[in-house]
Amino acid sequence: MIKKIAKWEAHHPKIVVTTALLLLIPAIIGFICTRVNYDILSYLPDDLESVQGEQVLDKTFQNAGMSIVVAEDMPAKYTEALKEEIGKIDGVRSVMWTDELVGTQTPVEALPDALREIFYSADGNKTMMLVQYENGGSSDETLNAIKQIKKLANEKTFISGISAITEDTKEIADRQAPIYVVIAIMLALAVMSLLMESWVLPLVILAVLGIAIVYNMGTNVFLGEISFITQAIAAILQLGVTMDYSIFLMERYIEEKEHFPDRRDAMASAVSKSFAALLGSSLTTVFGFVALCFMQLTLGFDIGFVMAKGVVLGILTVILVLPAFILLFEEYINRYRHKNFIPSFKKLNDFVFKHKKALAILFVLLLIPSYFIQSKADVYYNMDKALPDDIISIQGLNKLKSDFNMASTQFLIVDDSIPAGKLMQMEKEVESLDGISSVLAYNSILGPAVPDDIIPDEILKICKQGGLQMIMVNSEYGAATDELNEQITQMEQIVKRYDENALITGEGALTKDLITTTDRDFVVTSILSIAAIFILIAICFKSISLPILLVLSIELAIWINLSFATLMGTELSFVSPTVINCIQLGATVDYAILLTTRFREELQNGKTKKDAILNALGAAERSILQSASVFFAATFGVYLICDIPLIKGICALLARGSIISALVIVFFLAPILYLCEEAINKTTYDWREKKSVNLIKNKSRKRKSEVH
Repeated sequence: MIKKIAKWEAHHPKIVVTTALLLLIPAIIGFICTRVNYDILSYLPDDLESVQGEQVLDKTFQNAGMSIVVAEDMPAKYTEALKEEIGKIDGVRSVMWTDELVGTQTPVEALPDALREIFYSADGNKTMMLVQYENGGSSDETLNAIKQIKKLANEKTFISGISAITEDTKEIADRQAPIYVVIAIMLALAVMSLLMESWVLPLVILAVLGIAIVYNMGTNVFLGEISFITQAIAAILQLGVTMDYSIFLMERYIEEKEHFPDRRDAMASAVSKSFAALLGSSLTTVFGFVALCFMQLTLGFDIGFVMAKGVVLGILTVILVLPAFILLFEEYINRYRHKNFIPSFKKLNDFVFKHKKALAILFVLLLIPSYFIQSKADVYYNMDKALPDDIISIQGLNKLKSDFNMASTQFLIVDDSIPAGKLMQMEKEVESLDGISSVLAYNSILGPAVPDDIIPDEILKICKQGGLQMIMVNSEYGAATDELNEQITQMEQIVKRYDENALITGEGALTKDLITTTDRDFVVTSILSIAAIFILIAICFKSISLPILLVLSIELAIWINLSFATLMGTELSFVSPTVINCIQLGATVDYAILLTTRFREELQNGKTKKDAILNALGAAERSILQSASVFFAATFGVYLICDIPLIKGICALLARGSIISALVIVFFLAPILYLCEEAINKTTYDWREKKSVNLIKNKSRKRKSEVH
């Protein structure tokens, strides 16, 4: 079947190109219609009590996305006017301030202690109001409402809360995402132009890979939405990990032209002979991404599925579309050639071989310390560290910390049928915990003797709905700190004594569950990705020893990469270690497969061990250099311009990881393969015997092309 398809497309390149371009139309429409989710906490599993509490806040109290607006040095009448303006914004359900309870004429010092402690700073110069929304905390309507509130704000007005942080994330990501792609493409083009011997070939390859990227992003519409992290890095990652396949097909085509008088038949032969090998070689990368899909935090599925799909679409586009582009533009590819800028690696390879024992010993010595150093990496989970300090939501959060002693806010949801006396006793116990700055509760503000029927509906709806009562608890401790996590544990013990079905939610409670969830995810995804790639290598090479050596070499590269972060004191987002373990392993283990496959072929061709490893290094280094350089350029470009620390950190690790993986393969794996060759021969089926079929042959062919 593939032979017929290859022959047809080779003889009808214009039809193929036209069809590929027309398919961009629905893909672009799908891309536009795909919603982007900017709330990472929304990816927590639904069976967590903190998530269930958030759902109750959302559906019952319409309070999941509550924002806090801080006004500084503003007279009461101006604050009241601001409150009224905010209340008129579409999507805002209510705005709560002290005027709802005592009016604007009451001096700050005359307010009840509960109100003054909640709504005013210690010096009385700053006040805050609570804004509730009609829709969910991360809904488009709520985010648009927050955008309108920000327009009302001046230099003395700030807004904070999870939804405000989400909206700021959206604003930055939407503004910078197109720049990410442009920078990545320009840097990749510059690197490819230097490493290939044609000025036009990089343009052709990037055009085809760009088509595959649009297909991938467009088909995300069937998911409904994707995370902003996926939106920001998917295109760059897809470009980096699928570049190899395009280069290989072009080189195979040059090789086949020596055997066919008609270049179209040569292309058909190149496609048919490459198809199975390309699909097979891409499995390591796909498996790395698929491992992310098994995270409890469904952000992993979001990134993993989109990237695995991108690799598959990339392979199919290379097989079905790239040949037509090459045939149509081959004249220009050959016309605009330039000299080879890639240096000779002979001296480097001689150095590696000469010091092979020392390098092998160094490989072994680095394993244990690098593993333990990387395990000590400083990881952050709180969302405020994922954004720049100068944006309004983070400024508002800092105001709450410094002026209101509110580093985080939790919500207790309890049964409203509990007697008022017991509820007040529970509230006092909670308030007595170390680090609790204030408690805003129905009974503590109005007193247990005030009947509900004389309370204004606006106030009643904030605290009581559907047989439940909501209590707001403010803490001096920031989210994701050990102090807050312990405080929440103690708070839960108190609340559950009064209502075993009570729920605790809020940023701190959600983040506490996030820490537990991602710690488990890190272990699971690491095991799955290593096991899947281990099995694939074992099957391809029919070996017991090679999977150990190849996976261990890339794992060392990953540990060294993360160790750099530890030694430099760099804080990593909670997403980074998990993503890097899967992506760096899946994307760069191909370097190890390439070198190993070529080493085997040289041995099967009768070369001595020394000649075989030197020839393998010489042939593999060019491909490794091209792949690692493009991967580095694309991700490093995003790192340079990105203002979102979370994405910036991931791209820094990816960029550094591509280079470290390449160096580990050249300096460590090559000596290990040479020194362990006898053991490999005993534990690998037909290691030195030439085979008629090589499942990963595409990774080992000698570079014969004059065009790179």
